[in-house]
Amino acid sequence: MRATARAILDAAVARAHPAGCLPQHLPPPPASGRLILLAAGKAAGSMAALAEAHYLDQGFPPARLLGHAVARHGYTAPTRRIPMRAAGHPVPDQGSIDSAERALALAASATADDFVLVLLSGGGSANWVAPAGALTLAEKQAVTKALLRSGAPIGEMNIVRKRLSRIKGGRLALAAAPARLLTLAISDVPGDDPAAIASGPTVPDPSTMDEARAIVARYGLKLPPAARALIDDSRSETPKPGHTAFANSELRIIARPADALAAARAAAEAAGYAVHDLGADLEGEAREVAAAHAALARRLKREGRRAAILSGGELTVTLRGSGRGGPNQEYALALAIALQGEPGIVALAGDTDGTDGGGGEATDPAGALVDPQTLARAAAIGLDPARSLADNDSTGFFEALGDLLEPGPTLTNVNDCRVILIEP
Repeated sequence: MRATARAILDAAVARAHPAGCLPQHLPPPPASGRLILLAAGKAAGSMAALAEAHYLDQGFPPARLLGHAVARHGYTAPTRRIPMRAAGHPVPDQGSIDSAERALALAASATADDFVLVLLSGGGSANWVAPAGALTLAEKQAVTKALLRSGAPIGEMNIVRKRLSRIKGGRLALAAAPARLLTLAISDVPGDDPAAIASGPTVPDPSTMDEARAIVARYGLKLPPAARALIDDSRSETPKPGHTAFANSELRIIARPADALAAARAAAEAAGYAVHDLGADLEGEAREVAAAHAALARRLKREGRRAAILSGGELTVTLRGSGRGGPNQEYALALAIALQGEPGIVALAGDTDGTDGGGGEATDPAGALVDPQTLARAAAIGLDPARSLADNDSTGFFEALGDLLEPGPTLTNVNDCRVILIEP
């Protein structure tokens, strides 16, 4: 059952990889101008490499192909023409600053004869950072850490971050106008809202300053003075639908969490399971969602059902302890506690990008596995699951059991995939 659960996750990841979804969407190159290729996010390495090979192998003049790509550390890929940079995630670093400045400069250099192709994926919010006003990198890092600890959903985090940036919230499109601009995006957000993918650098932003202020107040965020000044300044407002900068701009989503979940469903059904699909857009506190899923799994078990419970989306963790972990690992730990060693139930929770929370390293685990012996094995080596959960130390718990999911960087990202298999 553990191997089957992993195979189901692998099917979801394969469906979302750029190799299968990007080439058919690449547009014809410009007839006379330059092709400016800008890529950011966890899939930027694979997307940039595939795109430049597509155009160069078709004979597009190398001198007319330029651009820049940035992915989180460990997610870069070899490229032939486009410079590739690594940057921090989820907390930005100097690579994030340098990459955003380069992208803005290239976009601003575009003329009406040029074509700007933006390849976007989750993680772009941290990989492209251009602090507005007097905000410094250190202050931007502090804001990011505060947002991550708050338990705010990704959409709300991005509403705040857009007010602190010169590239997010449609501002890259402002720089590129009047050139034609096409964004090909791999969605990692619930609902596939283009304005939320990597904080929507090339699309109008429907959110408002009042929403950003309300989010700051709701989570009690302590902002640096420079960030507070931007949030309170009406001039920090983002460009809205109908702005002339978007007249020659288009965005297409080429892979969605729902696509990955459909692939997982097909794999589960091929293995003989009746699928309970809870959807690709789940949100909520990881431990609370896990408790609800455990109750559903136990009910299906009592009914004698051979079933697979599948779900996607992005869960959150409100940090109260000092341990190591991430939403998928915390979900798995809370699920194990709620299942209490129920026979015949195996579960896996993993992030499709290959890393889940952690310290921002490419070697961080993607999630964890749970089986009927999880709690017994933990007790045998002196692990207290409730104490680990209270300390947000799901990584330490599953590391000691050898049950971490560690595929390494997948070079794509369509959010989380959770699998619970039930054998009556």
